[in-house]
Amino acid sequence: MARIRFVSSGVAAALAVVFAAGGVAAGKAAFDDSGSSSGGGAAVGGTKVDVITKATDSDFWQSMLAGSKQAGDDFGIDLGLFGPTSETDIEEQVSLVENSISRGADAIVLASNSSTALNSAVDRARDAGIKVITVDNAITTEAEGFIGTDNVKAGEQAGVRMCELLTDKGQEDGKILHESSTSGQQVLVDRFNGFKSGLAAKCPDAEIIQTSVNDNDLNKAVSQVNDALTATPDLAGVFADNNTSGTGAAKAVAERNAADRVAVVAFDSDPAEIAGVRDGSIDAIIVQNPFFFGYQGVVEAAMAAGDSTPPVRLDPGAVVIDKSTVDEEQYEQLLNPPKTKG
Repeated sequence: MARIRFVSSGVAAALAVVFAAGGVAAGKAAFDDSGSSSGGGAAVGGTKVDVITKATDSDFWQSMLAGSKQAGDDFGIDLGLFGPTSETDIEEQVSLVENSISRGADAIVLASNSSTALNSAVDRARDAGIKVITVDNAITTEAEGFIGTDNVKAGEQAGVRMCELLTDKGQEDGKILHESSTSGQQVLVDRFNGFKSGLAAKCPDAEIIQTSVNDNDLNKAVSQVNDALTATPDLAGVFADNNTSGTGAAKAVAERNAADRVAVVAFDSDPAEIAGVRDGSIDAIIVQNPFFFGYQGVVEAAMAAGDSTPPVRLDPGAVVIDKSTVDEEQYEQLLNPPKTKG
């Protein structure tokens, strides 16, 4: 197997191809016939990297795992792909980190379900010499690097789009439901804070009437949005902060034939959400690139394990997709990436 060497964090930048649309994909770096890049650095072929996602029950995380697998295949990395069934299962994530320590992984790519609850496990891993790259959700203890969307900025994009939609309906002071998957997760807190900021910029009189937490349960999300539509007949919008919440909002709005009067802006881009954009039950989705999270996470983990220095923070950005753009060729790879189950 060819031995691949990295010389600096610049290699990571060479692997990232930024689309004009704001989405990000990854590709191979160029190496010479010996399997090395030009210069010094540590070999990564055969490096043991475990990837631990927030869950394995959604297309978003399966896309991240697919990106990780592609990087493992590209660079000859010994890869393990893991994740709990649900994003609410923090204890299982802790156990998976402990298992990586026991297996003697060289590095871990972690999409943590909590900003704090996995700190002790991560500290133990790093004390054992294991490098840790976090993705999607930053943790409050030290790690070798972080890859993820600036969720405040992405939330602002959602808030601006919601204001535009309300303004088009003459409802700049409309009532909005915040449909959320989990309480207290920093990623979601940042999205909501960004949303409020983006909304207030030009729709200061719009009112967020409540936050409903569905525990990442689709049926619960549908029920909560239906309840809000009943309790608030003049509900003007729903901000859904992840794919389960977005799909739930779309289903409820479709069931009530409310698409013409209720604007829905949601995060992520699973098939049900994309279908919602096409049929009008979702007005816009804020699309990230989990495939890139997985690919770049493995690359940076291998760099760190080889004593090279990955970027401290890397933000791939997010793009707003609506009915007018959902079928554009430039977004095909972003909306329909490969998927792999852990």
